[in-house]
Amino acid sequence: MPTSISERRRVPVSGSSRSEHTCPGEMSKSYTRIAQDALDRTDGVKTTVLELHRLASEYGRVIHPCKACFSTSPALCHWPCSCYPNYSLGQVDDWMNEIYPMWVEAHGIMIVTPVNWYQVSSPIKLMMDRLVCADGGNADPTLTKGKDAALAKALELEGWSYPRHLAGRLFSVIVHGDVEGVENVRRSLSDWLCYMHLEPAGALAELDRYIGYWKPYALSHAELDADEAVQEEVRNAARTLLEAVMLKRNGQWVSAGKELSQPRQK
Repeated sequence: MPTSISERRRVPVSGSSRSEHTCPGEMSKSYTRIAQDALDRTDGVKTTVLELHRLASEYGRVIHPCKACFSTSPALCHWPCSCYPNYSLGQVDDWMNEIYPMWVEAHGIMIVTPVNWYQVSSPIKLMMDRLVCADGGNADPTLTKGKDAALAKALELEGWSYPRHLAGRLFSVIVHGDVEGVENVRRSLSDWLCYMHLEPAGALAELDRYIGYWKPYALSHAELDADEAVQEEVRNAARTLLEAVMLKRNGQWVSAGKELSQPRQK
């Protein structure tokens, strides 16, 4: 259903690959329900949760890797991505075909992810790489007659506008870990979103916390259940995102500098 003028859509993204439906035998701690409940308490808000753990728990669910067309030329990187399907290689049923519209329709994005080896989770990274087309990608594939690299380079050299297809949307980032890396991952996600010209909803909307710091993994869910402070911090992050989106809807949000022309687009 298309979003109405009065309706504001939020997309909480659960970034963990863990779920009770596969080998771990228990749900992820990237638990978006807390945030979802806070968002759903407001009229005129539609919340659609993107649960990336489905990549590991549903037959045929896949996000194919980015082929890095952008590194040849932004004109060759189509928005949305046109690299799939590739039937000769069996690269079909790409989930990004459903994920792109979710990002486009969203007024606010909330990403909740664990730390995997000092980085975001593998499902989050797959999605991030495939969203490169949102940052300067070509919305008209006929300009390059499909994937004509020489034509794409010529178009870029003539002058490319680098359209930011997701610019102006607001975001919140929540990162949790057990030993190290939460601050770096939070900054990485925030920098990525800001680079695409999305806007941070506010200081309380960005959170990095350790759950069961240096304690046995077997107790981590009990640690999360007992940590009422971090649960409330997640609610506050959701409330901050909600408040920012409402302010923007009412014309009260100030995006300082948005009308300025940057001397270097890329």
